[in-house]
Amino acid sequence: MPAKGKHRRAKFSPLHRSIAFAGTGGAVLVLPVLGATAAAAAPAGTVAKPAAAPTTYVVTAGDSLAKIAQEHSVSGGWESLYESNRDVLGDNPGLIRPGLKLTLGTADTAEPRQAAERADRSERDSASAQPAAAPAKKAYADNLDGWIRESLDIMAQHGIPGTYEGIHRNVMRESSGNPLAINNWDVNAAAGTPSKGLLQVIAPTFTAYHVPGTSLDSYDPVANITAACNYAADRYGSIDNVNGPY
Repeated sequence: MPAKGKHRRAKFSPLHRSIAFAGTGGAVLVLPVLGATAAAAAPAGTVAKPAAAPTTYVVTAGDSLAKIAQEHSVSGGWESLYESNRDVLGDNPGLIRPGLKLTLGTADTAEPRQAAERADRSERDSASAQPAAAPAKKAYADNLDGWIRESLDIMAQHGIPGTYEGIHRNVMRESSGNPLAINNWDVNAAAGTPSKGLLQVIAPTFTAYHVPGTSLDSYDPVANITAACNYAADRYGSIDNVNGPY
């Protein structure tokens, strides 16, 4: 049994040891966490804005540089807009032609909807300024009915009178509707100018009364009809007034 008070080893409290470890360990663990948090946090107001996108505008009728600059909030006004597009506009900023494509600089990405609406309006105005497509050419049947109807349309353009019934009646009497019919026995044939085609027109008459825009071939059905009707209008007032040889 040891003597009291000799060589007694001081007891180390488990509670103290645990607290010391926790304090030391806590210090080691806390520093990196605080450092990572501080490094990850970005100062307020430093988020980068997306780059502004270049924009263009197509000039429409009635536009001016001042109007375009105002509507699209061009920095520097029309003078800046002109300087940016001098190679397109030339030396006179007062002369801008519809269809020209101008560079407006940059558009604020905070207004994507307004910019899109302006672009759409510009495209619509440009499309409306384009000339209308020419109407499709009318088609006609390749027979007597089609030839007469095409001839009547051409005659109307040139102010030549005549009706479907008048033309058809004379065609049937003169050639029975055969566009290659030719008379080789009458006085005209004896003189070397036989009557030809649907309405039996001699060459001098066909040449004198040929209607522009039709074939120069007197056997061509439409050319033959229109020339004959032009001649009949000059001599009889209308093909409708012809009821026999003419």
